[in-house]
Amino acid sequence: MSVLLEFAMFPTDKGESVSDYVAKIIAFIDKSGVNYQLTPMGTIVETETFEEALFIIKGAYEVLATDSNRIYSSLKFDIRKGKSNRMQSKMKSIEDKLNKKF
Repeated sequence: MSVLLEFAMFPTDKGESVSDYVAKIIAFIDKSGVNYQLTPMGTIVETETFEEALFIIKGAYEVLATDSNRIYSSLKFDIRKGKSNRMQSKMKSIEDKLNKKF
């Protein structure tokens, strides 16, 4: 199984720039060992199980909860049985199609 999770999470009570807090979440994700990609609008994580994806969300929340009174988060899941390495394979599929048609 492949669980793709795209999410954004940040405190809303820490001012205009929250990159220090996002960096703490990324450090947590990096230490977890899951495959991830940071984007300008969020982070994409690929896990083998739904439970692992929820572990990432819970851990990210706990990183912020120690010194934040209000936390915003948005989440999207794409869960597919019998597949793996979809962060790369989905991008390659599109690139291959673009190369053939244009």
